[in-house]
Amino acid sequence: MSEFVYDALPMRVVFGPGSLARVVDEVDRQSLRRVHVLSTPPQRDLADRVADLLGERCVGVFDRARMHVPAGTADAAGNMAAELRADGWVAVGGGSTIGLGKVLALRTGLPFVAVPTTYAGSEMTPIWGLTEAGRKQTGRDRAVLPRSVVYDPDLTLTLPVSASATSGLNAIAHAVEALYAPDTSPVIAAMAERGVRDLAAALPMIAEHPGDGAARADCLRGAWLCGACLGATTMGLHHKLCHVLGGMLDLPHADTHAIVLPHVAAYNLPAAPAADAALRRALGADDAAAALADLGARLGVPAGLRDLGVDRADLRRVADEVWANPYANPRPVTRPELDGLLHAAWEGRA
Repeated sequence: MSEFVYDALPMRVVFGPGSLARVVDEVDRQSLRRVHVLSTPPQRDLADRVADLLGERCVGVFDRARMHVPAGTADAAGNMAAELRADGWVAVGGGSTIGLGKVLALRTGLPFVAVPTTYAGSEMTPIWGLTEAGRKQTGRDRAVLPRSVVYDPDLTLTLPVSASATSGLNAIAHAVEALYAPDTSPVIAAMAERGVRDLAAALPMIAEHPGDGAARADCLRGAWLCGACLGATTMGLHHKLCHVLGGMLDLPHADTHAIVLPHVAAYNLPAAPAADAALRRALGADDAAAALADLGARLGVPAGLRDLGVDRADLRRVADEVWANPYANPRPVTRPELDGLLHAAWEGRA
């Protein structure tokens, strides 16, 4: 690759065990004085902990974030923030909460600080999503980037093994698509390969020893690198499929990525030899797609989309939506191949 463009994103990262205590410093760096804390219902205790750290800077907590950011949820959070005269947010949690922070930032222009508690890596991307009437709209805008990201591996120590596995594979999917994106670069390739290597090595360790702090830190660093790769490149078929599946059928985001990943990799990697070679090195395998499938099986992720409750009849609607709005992809997609890929992912077969 003799010619490329690398457009670095303006991200500030604070990383390390115990870093949650530094969230106050990051809020002060943004000159925020009336902060609204965001979370999902299960993360309310952590949100309250953040509110306590912020003290008088915190004006309230919104704990109703949901996956795929339903428009009604974003409206409710925005209305609450307006009533409280908030001047910014701290989003503490996984992709659902950080996705809500992105939509609020897009709508208002106000800043937010992200405190990730899973390995999805979405805090590193300028990609936002909003779901209404069963359709997930996505876009790319630097205005949705958190001004600071506080990575505290200690916050992931209690993340269940199942959620660790699926969110980690979600992050790996970001790197896989970045490796064969039309606007990839040697910088992206290096970050992606390292991110995949870190996650693929550490996730099985977490499955055996969930309290392994070093493995947790490796996963969080890998998620950061993989997310940053996607943030600087163009999404392809994998993300298009997952966005349509999630928005149309209200599927769990990370599980969907984990299931679809090896199928799209098997489809695309023969047309992307450099990406294939990087992934084979990172995974220590001769067949990258098979290694990704094996990793998912070892980690106990659902085998197929039908395990998430998807009806076979839903696949045609999904394929219609994907076919109508294609993404850039290293291999041309035909409708019969798209149908076949979806059916393989539904059945969970190699």
